[in-house]
Amino acid sequence: MKYQNRLADNDKLQEKIRAHRPLDSYEVKQLKEYYRIGLTWSSNALEGNSLTESETKVVLEDGITIGGKPLKDHFEAVGHSEAFDLLYKLSDSQDIAEADILGLHRLFYYRIESESAGKYRERNVVITGTDFTPPAPSTVPIAMQEFLSNLPTLRLLHPVEYAAMLHLNLVTIHPFIDGNGRTARLLMNLALLQAGYPITIIPPIIRSDYISALRDSNKGNNKPFIDLISCCVWESQKDYLRLLESLDRK
Repeated sequence: MKYQNRLADNDKLQEKIRAHRPLDSYEVKQLKEYYRIGLTWSSNALEGNSLTESETKVVLEDGITIGGKPLKDHFEAVGHSEAFDLLYKLSDSQDIAEADILGLHRLFYYRIESESAGKYRERNVVITGTDFTPPAPSTVPIAMQEFLSNLPTLRLLHPVEYAAMLHLNLVTIHPFIDGNGRTARLLMNLALLQAGYPITIIPPIIRSDYISALRDSNKGNNKPFIDLISCCVWESQKDYLRLLESLDRK
C-alpha cells in the first residue's frame, strides 16, 4: 500500500494541538497513561508479542499475569512500560545522547537477558524476512558514534522526518542482539515528544507495510518509510486532539 506524505497535514494539526496548551498536571497524567498502554502493546505486538491491548493494560495496571501467555511477553510489557517512563523524562531535554539510547534498551530488555541489556551486540544477527545484513558487531560502536554525530544535521529536517530517520538509522545499524525495533520506536517517539508532538503508534495491522517500507530504505529509498510515519503521526495527532477535546469538556 502506498502512503501519502502528510508532513503539511502534520503541521496543520500541530497548530490545533498547540492551541490546547499548556495542559494541567491532571491532563498530562491522563494522556501519559493512555499512551503507555497503547505504545507498549502496539510496539510489542509488531514483534510478535501475544498480549492483547486489554491484556497489556491488566499486566501494567493490575500486575496480574495472563494465563497461558509466555512469561517473556509479560517481561516485554513491563520492561517497555519502564522504558516509557524514561522516554518522558528524557523528553524534557532537546538532546539525545548515547546513554539515553542504551538506557531505553536496558530498561526494556534487562528482565529478558540482563547481560545484553543496554549493551551493543557482540554477535552477528540475521533479520528474518529480509535479505538485509546488519553491520558486523566490531563496527557497531563506530557506526553509533557516526549516528550520534549526524543528529545536529538531521535535526534540520521537518520534526516528523527527523524522527523517522532516527528510527531508520538505528534499525539499520541494529546495535543490539534483540529489541532493536522497539528501541527505535521509543527513540522516534523521544524525538517527537521533544518537538512537541504526541506519542505516535504504528498499528500492528499495518505491520507488512511497515516492514516493506523498512526494506525499501535498506535499498536506499527512504521516502516510503517517511511517508508511512507521517501518516501514523497524522492519525496519532487526530486521536490526541480527540482526547484533548474530551478532557476539555465542561
